[in-house]
Amino acid sequence: MDLTEYKTRFSGRDDAAPGWDAIEDSLKRLYGEQEPWHWGTVIKGFLGGPDPIDGVSAYQSNASGTPHFHFCSFGFTSLYYDEQSVGKDFSRFGFELTFRLANKGETQDQLVWVCSLIQNLGRYIFQSGKWFEEYHWIPANGPIYLDSDTDLVGLVCVLDPELQPIDTPHGRVEFLQLVGITSAELEDIKANRRTSKAVADSLREGNPLLITDLGRRST
Repeated sequence: MDLTEYKTRFSGRDDAAPGWDAIEDSLKRLYGEQEPWHWGTVIKGFLGGPDPIDGVSAYQSNASGTPHFHFCSFGFTSLYYDEQSVGKDFSRFGFELTFRLANKGETQDQLVWVCSLIQNLGRYIFQSGKWFEEYHWIPANGPIYLDSDTDLVGLVCVLDPELQPIDTPHGRVEFLQLVGITSAELEDIKANRRTSKAVADSLREGNPLLITDLGRRST
């Protein structure tokens, strides 16, 4: 899409959010008309709000026969009308984060911690200017869910197995899925006994969608 077409389609609309719409369209192709749970910020990050990520949505999925919540962020890419982003190879950082969490019957309020996790990663990325790519790994310096006794203390990034990369008016967007890893798996990666890819490949053997289960322990 060139700038002329972009202006024709989106200029003059106070609610123009072509980047956001492209992400939602991708999720609708997967989940149809399912209404997701959504957590949004009161003041958008670009308007000076304290949270860099403007929203997180969670869909309920039974793919692979394992009930789980499928989260997707809105904010690592260029979401709103922005003529300067037209024609870019990648939309801002070039990815949004996803996360799959085993569904244990939690309410929406009980899942806010996932939003906090994504916001904390957003703060790191926006402040450092660094970004994540496939098989990057992240030590959480504690449980990925604070105030829990989970043994998951780190994360590995993989390409989301169901959300394919998309081309938006602001450039390409990939969907990087966060996968919780145990203390033993994290130590293996740190000590170069296994790569993050090897850890992820091992988890895929019985868990092809790499759904995170807070109850999983090191073996």
